[in-house]
Amino acid sequence: MDARKKILIVDDEQINLEFFDVMLSKLGFHVEKAENGLEALEKVRKCTPDLIILDNIMPKMSGWEVTKTLKNTPDYQAYKEIPIIMFSAMDDVKDKVEGFELGVDDYITKPYNFSEVLARIRAVLRNRELFSQIATRERQLVLSEELNRELKRLLEACAASVKGIETAAQQIQFAEGQVPDSDKIKKMLEVIRSSSDSLKHQLAELDAKIAQVEKEKEKIKQHEIELKTLQHQFRKSLHQE
Repeated sequence: MDARKKILIVDDEQINLEFFDVMLSKLGFHVEKAENGLEALEKVRKCTPDLIILDNIMPKMSGWEVTKTLKNTPDYQAYKEIPIIMFSAMDDVKDKVEGFELGVDDYITKPYNFSEVLARIRAVLRNRELFSQIATRERQLVLSEELNRELKRLLEACAASVKGIETAAQQIQFAEGQVPDSDKIKKMLEVIRSSSDSLKHQLAELDAKIAQVEKEKEKIKQHEIELKTLQHQFRKSLHQE
């Protein structure tokens, strides 16, 4: 996991902001801070964090309101997948359930132990990375299916063009001593030329499609990990510290 993950801390108590800033920065995380929900939304747009640690009870906007905005507002569509860990002084099960239903990834009740918070941070980031890799593999499957369909369509079109050329060639064959019909030859040559041009165009389309898919695959490979590594990380996520 990248140690330079960007974490946004949102809390109206300055001492909590400073504490997390110092502790997480020492561990190699890049820390951004916000003192209320409105500032948090501005920071999300500005820095696009990998994780948000969000206090629930705050002035101006509560943690729940921030979560609702990020998860359900079209203006924040690009940020809805950012994982959220919610802090709250309330330990009511109903409140926690509501938080999870809003899209919160984890829920920690105050007072908390930093070691536990750190373990949860790493677990949420690890799980999100796993989901990202699964999505990457799904995208690879989609690309393969798209290419197979395109190949089938273009091969059928190429076969039709070749058949047209063969038919035209057969029609301009004449028996020995037969006088060729110039108009007939002209029409057949037009069919051959048209079919040939169509075939070249279809082959060019196929070549372009293959090149496009290869570019997409290279982009995916930049973010891909080996399947064994993925399975290992998933097993670790089921046995969090």
